[in-house]
Amino acid sequence: MSFVVPSRYLGPPHSGNGGWVSGHIAVLVPTSSTEPLVRVRLSSPPPLDTEMSVSVDDGIVRVFHGEVLVGEGRPIADLPSHDVPSPISLEAAGRAEETFDHAGPHPFPTCYVCGPAREPGDGLRIFPGVVEGADKGLVASVWTPADATVEDVWAALDCPGAWALGFGEDAIVLGEMSMELAAMPETGEEHIVLGWVRGTDGRKRYAGTALYAADGRLLAHADQTWIAIDPEHIRPVGFEDPDAAGSQM
Repeated sequence: MSFVVPSRYLGPPHSGNGGWVSGHIAVLVPTSSTEPLVRVRLSSPPPLDTEMSVSVDDGIVRVFHGEVLVGEGRPIADLPSHDVPSPISLEAAGRAEETFDHAGPHPFPTCYVCGPAREPGDGLRIFPGVVEGADKGLVASVWTPADATVEDVWAALDCPGAWALGFGEDAIVLGEMSMELAAMPETGEEHIVLGWVRGTDGRKRYAGTALYAADGRLLAHADQTWIAIDPEHIRPVGFEDPDAAGSQM
């Protein structure tokens, strides 16, 4: 079984967006009624347009670039956190998005999800901004999916967590992400994406993200662990965090 990340789905230059790659791994994970959800841990930056190998052992899916472990996905029974905020309106999400500084600092401006350098129709163009009157760290954006794929849902719920954690000021990469996907979004319809802070522990940053339909229905939510890095250390392969992995946004 082969595994390829097309160059369209990059995060930092030369490597895959962590959310999209996690979703691409997640669709391969065998789930069950007792373990219906998926947790993906990323261990090294996923190369683009490169054939990687896949192994499945006792329900755990592992992706390798040569002998380097890129990531693994496994079924889980539940998410560890359930502190999902109440939905906000499309109007409030739109006002939050307006606060996103397109000309401000962005470590990865060509990111498939949140890169302001991506043209409409080429990337998801999700630009999370601070929610007016909410607790510090809550960000939101409006998202109108052109495609309803599992990979794009994972991607859409990736970067908002980073922006809640101050991504514009610090370079952080996705180490681990778990998701509960209750229903797929409707293509061509506006949705609300939220991101919020859960805490920090040294280089590790914890965030949550959620996807709501315009009527307030919770479609999906995720737990995330991010790793703070030196931007100069980003490479196509080879970066690993000793504890929790470390991949790409």
